[in-house]
Amino acid sequence: MGKFFETIQPAHQAFIEKQKMFFVASAPLAAGGHVNLSPKGIDSFKVISATKVAYMDIIGSGNETSAHILENGRITLMFCAFEGPPNILRLYGNGYTVLPGDEEWPQLAQHFDILLSTRQIIVADVYQVQTSCGFSVPYYSYEGERDQAYKWAANKGPEGLEAYKKEKNLLSLDGLPTALY
Repeated sequence: MGKFFETIQPAHQAFIEKQKMFFVASAPLAAGGHVNLSPKGIDSFKVISATKVAYMDIIGSGNETSAHILENGRITLMFCAFEGPPNILRLYGNGYTVLPGDEEWPQLAQHFDILLSTRQIIVADVYQVQTSCGFSVPYYSYEGERDQAYKWAANKGPEGLEAYKKEKNLLSLDGLPTALY
């Protein structure tokens, strides 16, 4: 039942823009390395063009995606319909990290409400789009965003956030360097 496309179609973009959550997957080249799968929320995902997407990545306890795409570029983003008609949409791409101060930052940052805890922007050049039925994805109701990340960042402050990134975000679980290294 899956269908494949070379670019993000207008209907795909409309579906993406309605979703409150998405998932990002990446993996190192090493067979024994940790495969990463992370849920993302807030208004952090943008379709830049029919072949380019980006998401605002906030500081977290790890930085696996940055390490994996620095090593090999592979990234998959997935959206599921939890309301309305069933649908799953995957974006397969080659990713890279854009940091504050990078030449591309101002152009990309204008698409987002940059938060105190914004660590980087992850960009994917999409080479394939897949849709599938999503018949077994259950219904869920959106109740709102959690505020713990905002409170945590405000409590840490800019200096505390920089120290946290140096402690937790320079290397992946497998010891691979991230773009922050």
